[in-house]
Amino acid sequence: MAGGDIVTVTEDDDGGASSADAHVEIIGTLEPSIEAARWSPDDEMVVFVTGSGKAVFMSRDFDVITETDLAPEDLKLSKHVSVGWGKKETQFQGKGAKAKALRDPTIPDRVDEGARSSREDGSCSISWRGDGAYVAVNYLQEGVRRVIRVYNRDGELDSVSEPVDGLEGSLSWRPEGNLVASIQRLVDRVDVVFFERNGLRHGQFSLRAPRDSPDALDELSLEWNTDSTVLAVTMKDRIQLWTTGNYHWYLKQEIPCGPHQGRAPEICWHAEKPLLFAAATSGDVIYDEYVLTIAKAPAVSPHDFGVVAVIDGQAIKFTPFRTANVPPPMAMAEVEVESPVIDVAFAWDTSSMAVLHQFGVSVYTLESKGPRLSAPRFSETIAIHRTSPYGDLPLQIAFSGSQETFVLQATELEPKLLYHTVREAHEAPRAWEEVEAGTVITINSSDDGIIVQDHLGGLSQVAGLQTTSVGEAFPTFMPWSNFISREGHFLAFGLSRNGHLYAGSRQLTKNCTSFLVTSSHLIFTTSNHLVKFVHLDTVDGLDVPLDDPENDERCRSVERGGKLVTAMPTKMSIVLQMPRGNLETIYPRAMVLAGIRELVEQCKYGDAFLTCRTQRVDMNILYDHRPEQFLENVGLFLDQVKDAANIDLFLSTLKEEDVSQTIYRDTKGKPTPDSEVKVTQPGKINTICDAVLQRLRAQKNANLQNIITAHVCKYPPAIDDGLTVVAELMEEDENLAEQAVEHICFLVDVNKLFDHALGLYNLDLTLLVAQQSQRDPREYLPFIQELHRMPVLNRQFTIDDKLGRREKALGHLKALDNFEDAEKYVVKHNLYQQALSLYRHDEPRHRTLTDLYAAYLKSVSRFREAGLAYESLGNYAFAVDCYIKAGATSWRECLFAAQQQSPALAPGKLQEIASTLADALLEAKDYTSAATIHIEYLNAIESAIHCFCKGYLFADAMRLVALRNRHDLLPTAIDTGLADAFSSSTEFLADCKAQLKAQVPRVAELRKKAREDPLAFYEGEYGRAEDIPDDVSVAASSRLSTSASLFTRYTGKAGSVGTVGSNVSRATSKNRKREEKKRARGRKGTVYEEEYLVNSVRRLVERVEGTKGEVERLVFGLIRRGMAERARVIEESMGVVLEACRVAVGEVWEVKEKDGEVLGEEVEGVRATGGQGVFQESLKARKVKQDPPVVGAFARLELLGGKR
Repeated sequence: MAGGDIVTVTEDDDGGASSADAHVEIIGTLEPSIEAARWSPDDEMVVFVTGSGKAVFMSRDFDVITETDLAPEDLKLSKHVSVGWGKKETQFQGKGAKAKALRDPTIPDRVDEGARSSREDGSCSISWRGDGAYVAVNYLQEGVRRVIRVYNRDGELDSVSEPVDGLEGSLSWRPEGNLVASIQRLVDRVDVVFFERNGLRHGQFSLRAPRDSPDALDELSLEWNTDSTVLAVTMKDRIQLWTTGNYHWYLKQEIPCGPHQGRAPEICWHAEKPLLFAAATSGDVIYDEYVLTIAKAPAVSPHDFGVVAVIDGQAIKFTPFRTANVPPPMAMAEVEVESPVIDVAFAWDTSSMAVLHQFGVSVYTLESKGPRLSAPRFSETIAIHRTSPYGDLPLQIAFSGSQETFVLQATELEPKLLYHTVREAHEAPRAWEEVEAGTVITINSSDDGIIVQDHLGGLSQVAGLQTTSVGEAFPTFMPWSNFISREGHFLAFGLSRNGHLYAGSRQLTKNCTSFLVTSSHLIFTTSNHLVKFVHLDTVDGLDVPLDDPENDERCRSVERGGKLVTAMPTKMSIVLQMPRGNLETIYPRAMVLAGIRELVEQCKYGDAFLTCRTQRVDMNILYDHRPEQFLENVGLFLDQVKDAANIDLFLSTLKEEDVSQTIYRDTKGKPTPDSEVKVTQPGKINTICDAVLQRLRAQKNANLQNIITAHVCKYPPAIDDGLTVVAELMEEDENLAEQAVEHICFLVDVNKLFDHALGLYNLDLTLLVAQQSQRDPREYLPFIQELHRMPVLNRQFTIDDKLGRREKALGHLKALDNFEDAEKYVVKHNLYQQALSLYRHDEPRHRTLTDLYAAYLKSVSRFREAGLAYESLGNYAFAVDCYIKAGATSWRECLFAAQQQSPALAPGKLQEIASTLADALLEAKDYTSAATIHIEYLNAIESAIHCFCKGYLFADAMRLVALRNRHDLLPTAIDTGLADAFSSSTEFLADCKAQLKAQVPRVAELRKKAREDPLAFYEGEYGRAEDIPDDVSVAASSRLSTSASLFTRYTGKAGSVGTVGSNVSRATSKNRKREEKKRARGRKGTVYEEEYLVNSVRRLVERVEGTKGEVERLVFGLIRRGMAERARVIEESMGVVLEACRVAVGEVWEVKEKDGEVLGEEVEGVRATGGQGVFQESLKARKVKQDPPVVGAFARLELLGGKR
């Protein structure tokens, strides 16, 4: 580059560039030299900076796009002004002397002039933004200052950086595009400084000089990884990897690169794998890949302290979240080791912490005091042998139980696994032992041995120096993994780089972003911003919930981008970290409910109650989860809850619903079908209240408040029982009675309580309750005083009458033997049934009340019951009148009562009554009863025969002719009746046949039109075809469609709220009524025609089926009178019509079942209104499966040649 030549090297097909096969070509030369060059991220452009101070933009074919001078005049573009936001000078300081000390906040204390760095080498660097839209050039402007220029792809200058003292040549633009990083060297430190695209400073952080190499900061360069999460700082002999969170920069890893031999290492990040890089040193190539993981203790009860260790150079930021919820970058405690930290591991019982650093392992003891964990206490440092300061670097550390430590160490060939046992205080130091475990890529802590994973995802367990297979394996290597043994089952969970979460070889989900495992749950977050819980079971039994946070307790929405940090099942909480770095502790419903259920099963009702109250969980779960256990331990529940207010709170929240089967249904295990779920427990509230009362009766004074609450909270509320308790206290202790009244007035409406106290006839109690209310004493004192002056029974009657307890008031009148007032009271309040029951043993008064009741029944048109009452009193005249008005159904009772009158009715009057009843029965089509009256009461044989023939009862008519020896009526009455019946039946069957012939084909035609062109069929009256978009889907299979299709227009599914469609006006009740009439008529050509025709065919078939008996009787009658031809004709017609009905049923109903509905599956949505609502109801009615009408067999007479 010093000569300015642009050289291209063409590699061979294998990617190599050997001296024999490589094609080297000089494209051109830039005079006088090339100071820096950089390709754009899309490899479409390249930028050169020449030694003469020019920036040359070229295409991928090295055609010059533009050329611009790096002139001093460019610096005039920098006119940055700081207004001092956030500084002390801009804050209000108050009046007086402080205000006089204010200064101009736009003038900083010290203004950088761009002074050169003490190690300025005159180098130039170029860096592109991630999208390739802008490029930054860090160039030393001779005689002025070092400046960072920003150009667009066209080579136009966009901005220049503000002056910064000590700015050096290193430059790296964050791919996200918000920051440009560079180096600032000051007298006492070296900073990484950041600039915005407009050239303004935007923060910085200080680099840390290694203790073993103080001059490592002499040569520095920067390079961001591809996803902007890691900034690599290259020094003389090492590379540091920095990340940021919550505005703090953490030194995560320090990679030694060998002794400095005149050239610092150069690093290059992989374009697709964000944490994979290659670094070239003077004698070697380093190829490393990392994953971002969280060093945390196992989340297994009861040692789930939520311990998290954050690596920051040589320091460990230690925070047990169960003890102290400290936001980063702060921590509860900090531990510093002798060299940069590589990894951290915790013992399975959180009793120890092992910190792996470059020179060995530092072990710390963690002591717990109840639920709290103290700061780490140093125990010992175990050195690890390394062949050189830059080789055999330790990689990972893991605990087996609480005593055994394993370290994975890099070697020249492949990583080796080292084993060490933590020694006791009196023991001599122990050496590391190498374990033969094959190819090991990662190691994980476990309670019994460690789990190692090879590069293919194979898993093995190492305990001591022994290696055994676990019987599980991942389908590929999993960078993140966790393991747990539960009920004899080994469960292995792994997360791949593309977000696939596996349990062994079974894939659970494809969009996982983080996960962890507790003793009961697998918890993971998804890219849909949900956190999900899976109950631990066998691999095949793991049930992953759907994305349904509204209905499933195992799914909950979280803030966008949140990832799991740790979980604390004992505290029923998880900690999430947001993309910015801040932490959030939440209490997911799944963990809370699981914790409450566990507490209830352990009879820890006090803790369960406090959890319900804190987390706003319905307290009915305390009973519903274990009902029998709760009733057996009511005393324990009361002793643990203790506080009377808390007991009242529990009692007041009781309801009949079984919350363990509804809102808090246990999602663990096989779900119970909804049809078998009992959502209510009748009598549950009263059962709990009675159990509490039984326990509290022994210590009534101490639990007076709870006793009253238990009475009042019953269903229905036992207010009288609660007031009875207060009345008893009034005789024992007036102060307690006043407290009790005050409490019960708080629970129940005072006006309602006043009425209940009055209903107990205890005037002293009533007065005490009234005094607790807001009533004016002038309202109730005169009334109570008046009651005091009354006799007991009169007082009770007055109270019950005022309270509306009519039946009890009537009982008091009976006790007073005041029948005259009782009679008036009964009539006034319609207490006839109660009065008849009270006076059933007093015959005279009972008859009087019955007469009053009969008059009342007659006045309200209950004539049949009134007639019965009059008949029971022997008042047959009134009974006859009531029976006649009751209708034809009471003809027997009416004729009986008429014949029982004394004096007897005149014969003409009786015949008049009988004739009236006969006409009514004939009109009601009760032909048998009408014929009976004509025979027995009117002696009208011809009329009786006419009634029998009207009812197709020809056999009864012929029998009557023979019985009365009136054979002359056979040709005149019987034959005439047969002829009329034959004529009407023939006409009826002909009409049915014609109707079927017209309607059934029409139904088929309409359905064919609906299938072939549903939009034209249903849109006929409501819209034009040209208004319908071409992309309307008839199947309505996608919920993503936004077209105003038929289904949104008339079913109101996924459209707007309040209107049915864009071209449909708001519905009104008027057009709804009009539409209902249109639907009922089913006019031809309307969308309701098919529905009308189907219903019409159904009615026809049912009517034909109902006339089969009449036709059979008609055929018998015709044959008996010698009319065989007519019988054959009517029988044949009936058979033809029935066969047509069978065919119609098959075509109209069975075809409908086969074809299905044209409109597809219904989607829940907005309900249409007005006329469109009528159409929607019509469509829904068509979707309901209807049973076809039944067409039975018709038995033909063999006498006529028919087959049975």
